[in-house]
Amino acid sequence: MIKDLNNNQLDYRNIPRNQLNRNIPKGRGMVKWAPFATLPEQFETIHQYIIDQNKVDRPVLSDDQLSDLNFRLHQSLQLNQPVVVQYYDDGYFKSIELNIERIDAITFEVEGYPSHSSDKFKLSLLDIVRISPT
Repeated sequence: MIKDLNNNQLDYRNIPRNQLNRNIPKGRGMVKWAPFATLPEQFETIHQYIIDQNKVDRPVLSDDQLSDLNFRLHQSLQLNQPVVVQYYDDGYFKSIELNIERIDAITFEVEGYPSHSSDKFKLSLLDIVRISPT
């Protein structure tokens, strides 16, 4: 039994072990979480929901914004100057510094080379959100 010295103490972790009642059941411990691990599909779905919470919708640009993007793209192409292109990719905004090589009006794509790479990079015109000079 608990002595009178510890009567005002409610937290069992602060009471010496030899003064605790040994008839109190221990409990299930971690066994209660075992069924959760048996459903990997549910775990993957919940994990995907957590990832999808941070995604944003594709922005809708006005006609003025589209004409400004078009002007900056053609200016960069003619002057052969690199630009920083911010684009939408699967729910997230990404940026890349790009030397524009070609603008394809039929497939709505921009082709260019990233400033620190020799690999060609294709980007849809519909995904471009902002273009700024370097």
